[in-house]
Amino acid sequence: MRTLRDIPDLKDKKVLLRVDFNVPVSENGQIDDAFRVKKQKEILDFLISHGAKVVMVSHITATPSFADLIPQFHILLGLEINFIKSFANIGEYLEHYAGPALLDNIRQNEGEEKNDSDFAKQLAQEFDLYINNAFGECHRDYASVSAITKFLSSYAGPLVEQEVAQLNKVIDAPKEGKVVIMGGAKASTKVPVIKNLIDKSEAILLGGVVANDVLKEKGQDMGSSVVDAEAHDLLVGLDLNDSRLVIPKDFIIFDNKILDIGDETMRHYMDIVSKATMIIWNGPLGLFENPVFAKGTNEIAQAIIESSAFKVIGGGDTISAVDKIGLLAKFDFVSTGGGAMLAFLAGDKLPGIEALN
Repeated sequence: MRTLRDIPDLKDKKVLLRVDFNVPVSENGQIDDAFRVKKQKEILDFLISHGAKVVMVSHITATPSFADLIPQFHILLGLEINFIKSFANIGEYLEHYAGPALLDNIRQNEGEEKNDSDFAKQLAQEFDLYINNAFGECHRDYASVSAITKFLSSYAGPLVEQEVAQLNKVIDAPKEGKVVIMGGAKASTKVPVIKNLIDKSEAILLGGVVANDVLKEKGQDMGSSVVDAEAHDLLVGLDLNDSRLVIPKDFIIFDNKILDIGDETMRHYMDIVSKATMIIWNGPLGLFENPVFAKGTNEIAQAIIESSAFKVIGGGDTISAVDKIGLLAKFDFVSTGGGAMLAFLAGDKLPGIEALN
């Protein structure tokens, strides 16, 4: 991939910057988790200091428009961020440039999710170059991620460059001492990672719905616990009796539902973690949003921090859970991608990365 180092001069260049501002927003309009927003400050400061004219583009699912969030972006980025309501207004804005701007929710345009070349061409026409600094969106085959690169000289931003390097490091690391922890609610995104990494890891520790699916398939009565209807098909090709696939031995159960790993499982997982040389974690081990069922996730997080392993974490819920107990900064690498991280670790080709190659 070409990176910022390959751009000879940014002075007065009109830059379309793909960022990931797809953040959760509470009912009172506050951004609940600003991690992804803050991660864009480095490249914004760099581009502005080198004289570039920057317009950011992103989508958001929590609210139809970015309009009401702009004041929060001012604070989070330490910059005055202007707001462009429609891509039809980009040309006029750049002509009278008044500092970095954010285009409104790109998903308001149906051409975005269709990866429509005509829409991408329209989006590109006012710019000199394109920079993708949104690794978390690189698994999406969207116009502002993929098709846009047909019309502009395109570069990987530092976040994309760093993510690719670190996740390749994870995949290529020796299997001895490599421990993968998979939890959370979306088993469909976790199982492909497990299948891809099980022969490249010493142990894969399971929690959340993916553990429930395996337990169900092995014949355990799951009561009212959350399981995938297609668990059988999802797990085809995975040896559920493989000793490297470590499943919970006991649970915290409430209202006939498994809501956390039990103490015996927690001790067993902590022992494995303590001997690891590399740990990759995506997905909480229980219903961490409720403090009553956060013990497993919190204790494993603490055990990871106390280990001497190289520590990698990713996924919105996992980051939120660990940040809540003040341990996020102690991880060696925090991925900005949830689905993108999992797709990369599963061995999939990411459209946003392929488009930059």
